[in-house]
Amino acid sequence: MKENIIAIIPSRMGAKRLSGKPMLNIHGMPMIGHVYHRTKMCNDFSDVFVATCDEEISDYIESIGGNVVMTSPEHLRSTDRVAEAIELIEIELNKKYDIVVMVQGDEPMVNEQMISNSISPLLIDPGVEIVNLMTEITDTDEIDDPNSVKVVVDYNNFALYMSRSGIPYEKRGISGLPKLKKVNVAAIRRDFLFHFSALPPTPLELVESIGMLRILESGMKIKMVFSESYSVSVDTQKDLEIVKDLMKDDFWMKKYNK
Repeated sequence: MKENIIAIIPSRMGAKRLSGKPMLNIHGMPMIGHVYHRTKMCNDFSDVFVATCDEEISDYIESIGGNVVMTSPEHLRSTDRVAEAIELIEIELNKKYDIVVMVQGDEPMVNEQMISNSISPLLIDPGVEIVNLMTEITDTDEIDDPNSVKVVVDYNNFALYMSRSGIPYEKRGISGLPKLKKVNVAAIRRDFLFHFSALPPTPLELVESIGMLRILESGMKIKMVFSESYSVSVDTQKDLEIVKDLMKDDFWMKKYNK
């Protein structure tokens, strides 16, 4: 039976590090517009929605013919916003989803192949509850950048830990381990999303400010999938300038930004 899959793009104007970033211009289009169009390119979805608490974002998405759901402004974690959005959408559309793909609104370089790769393990292995993309860090400055969430994995690519610090630490004489970072694209089974969202925040989650650590601290697993596509999430003005430069001749952008 074909899985019923929905994409939710959580987005809000009040980001602490770069306020108003969803509406910042990237090659003539707000960043959230790039994320929405690129997510829509993936053929795995029955529906794509933006979940927000801001009228400015809602008005823009509706102006380009997109689907939007208004959520509470009180959410501290995007997963909680997505969980509320799913409840509202299922009531509105009178349908139930099997898999939810969360594409963060600050990932303007996301592409359809990346998204499909995040979904595949859930379709293949019923024991996998959540998948998060990762990619290799190629800029050495990013290793110590707290805006970049680093991850270490086991031999089967399940996450061992995530941190805003540079991990793993390389002891003298031992080097060459890949430096990996989390990409803000995650595919989650619907029921697991609600279970995860209902759990209380955990100490490491709070100290690192990484929502996914709630899963690891609670003894559950996150399957990490390597993405060949390089992606930069926009957390700072510097990130925005890097993305603008990288997207100058972007293959996917040429399909929708005409």
